[in-house]
Amino acid sequence: MKLTQTFLLIFLLGHSISSVNAQDWANMNLFKQANAELPPLENEENRIVFLGNSITIGWSETHPEFFNNKPYVNRGISGQTTPHMLLRFRQDVINIGATAVVILAGTNDIAQNTGPITLDMILDNLKSMTELARAHDIKVILCSVLPAYDYPWRPGLQPNIKIPKLNALIKAYAKKNGIYYLDYFNAINDGNNGMVKKYSPDGVHLSLEGYQFIEPMVEKAIKDVFYK
Repeated sequence: MKLTQTFLLIFLLGHSISSVNAQDWANMNLFKQANAELPPLENEENRIVFLGNSITIGWSETHPEFFNNKPYVNRGISGQTTPHMLLRFRQDVINIGATAVVILAGTNDIAQNTGPITLDMILDNLKSMTELARAHDIKVILCSVLPAYDYPWRPGLQPNIKIPKLNALIKAYAKKNGIYYLDYFNAINDGNNGMVKKYSPDGVHLSLEGYQFIEPMVEKAIKDVFYK
């Protein structure tokens, strides 16, 4: 009897913890305070939001100087997929007055962080984010997914094959709809659809040298969407 009661308590506790975690599936509360503390924009000011996963938030952690004294706001969350980002897009992009958004997303979808998903479904989520942004006069920079030959935490999913296919879909959509496509992939591809070693400590994330390499690329993209 006591053993049965113990198992019941463990089950209820586990169910309770899962329910609490499920209440903020997209981590909507992570930037709630930071968003509230952002100053209002003055006339002619811009606010460029970097939306993404661990590669994006890792940028601020690895090279915070890039964001200092610039109208850049980092809203990356480690482990996130495009469904997560789409869910929090209004809160973490639109509602904080973004005038441009740099979207770098898709590798965690291919890694199946939130379950199986097709390349077309990933593209649809990117389309929805883009459409939301454009409906609010927010300029969009769609980034290619960075190369990854394999995922250390989930091997065998063939990102070296799937990422180029997804990037081709993103590029075609961007071209058709007049959206800026930022091609990181070809700039840091090692020739085997993996990351150049000096730019990545693990073949997926960027090193300091990796971030410093792509920074001029994104700053040119930001300049181009505003002034071309």
